Amino acid sequence: KIERLGNVNVDAISEQEELEKRDEFLTGQTEDLNKSRAQLQQLINRLNRECIDKFLATFEEVRGNFQGLFRKLFGGGKADVVLEDPEDVLESGIEIVARPPGKETRSISLLSGGEKSMTAIALLFAIFRSKPSPFCFLDEVDAALDEANNERFNMIIQEFQKYSQFVVITHAKRTISIADVIIGVTMQQKGVNKKIAVTFDNVETEAEEAT
Repeated sequence: KIERLGNVNVDAISEQEELEKRDEFLTGQTEDLNKSRAQLQQLINRLNRECIDKFLATFEEVRGNFQGLFRKLFGGGKADVVLEDPEDVLESGIEIVARPPGKETRSISLLSGGEKSMTAIALLFAIFRSKPSPFCFLDEVDAALDEANNERFNMIIQEFQKYSQFVVITHAKRTISIADVIIGVTMQQKGVNKKIAVTFDNVETEAEEAT
């Protein structure tokens, strides 16, 4: 039995000390990682709670704005935004439900092109009202609107001019008519584009002076 044990390892004591130090170091590292993990989890939980509170507050504000703006744009009807999974707010989808005047309540995907545009405009401005910005760029958002809806869209634009400046890219004459400045591109000579700007700021003043 002694022969099978082989030669005595004279370095066994020093090796044991090294292994004990290594074990102590790794144990400390594991404890640090566990503490860091617990702190990160606490931070995530706190951030999730704050995100849920802020999201729900903003969601309810946007929801109220959307309902009011939808009725303005459509001249009646009802609309709403609802959470698909209220139990998991941060991962939940949002369903947009709209009922234009004289129609049944339906998902936005079932509306006509013009109705979709108007509903999207109502939602856009509902979000914009909750947190306005100095500038807003709109690119052909009124392209699918008929004249009556375009008139209501213009009314909303003029209402929001109190808070922001709008740059609107459009071909609709009714939208162009409410602008303070019109900038267009023309080709008076073949192959030569020319930018033209027209300002309407002083039209009423000049008319009064002329009178």
